[in-house]
Amino acid sequence: MSATPIVLAGCSGELSALDPAGPRAENLALLWWVMFWGAAVLFLLVITLFTLAYLRTSWLAKLEPKHWIVGGGLILPIPVLVVLTGTALVLGEQLLPHGNSVLRIGAHAERWTWQFTYPNGTVSDGALVQIPAGEPVDFVLSAEDVIHAFWVPRLGGKIDAVPGHLNTIRLEADRPGIYWGQCAEYCGEGHDTMFFRVEAVEPTAFAALMGEGQ
Repeated sequence: MSATPIVLAGCSGELSALDPAGPRAENLALLWWVMFWGAAVLFLLVITLFTLAYLRTSWLAKLEPKHWIVGGGLILPIPVLVVLTGTALVLGEQLLPHGNSVLRIGAHAERWTWQFTYPNGTVSDGALVQIPAGEPVDFVLSAEDVIHAFWVPRLGGKIDAVPGHLNTIRLEADRPGIYWGQCAEYCGEGHDTMFFRVEAVEPTAFAALMGEGQ
């Protein structure tokens, strides 16, 4: 039990996908845990079968190879795999940017920096982008040179920024705060410095930033 706090400490942090701060990140974290426990169940099933085969009890000796193949290879794993696949499909579908987003922000990647463009044409100064807390935001990804990957672990999944192509990902922050993002695709010698910050602010503050209501 003394090691439990150390293990759990690895599930938090600025770049931890297991410390979600938005609905889409929560879906991904839930999917991760479902996959983890599903894999654990399958592992226990395999170890149990291995132990039974090693002990070679009298009733076990009566089983033929076909019983092991059908029972251990098909019947036992199928329920676990059905649950894992179903969960992945349901949660994965919820990550897609369905419907219209109130806000679309351009995110342009170039070795080894990010540039963000707001709907009013304002371009961010440095690797910082502000979004309204509690509202979905679509980031439209593009790239200048090579393939990069846009990833804010605590707010959602990641998606590639591909030269000559636009990709869109929807993120949302539950509350105001600073959320770190990074390029998750190796893009050269400056890859390890290609970080950026997403600052979620109150909607009224973001509206003032955009010059709305003036």
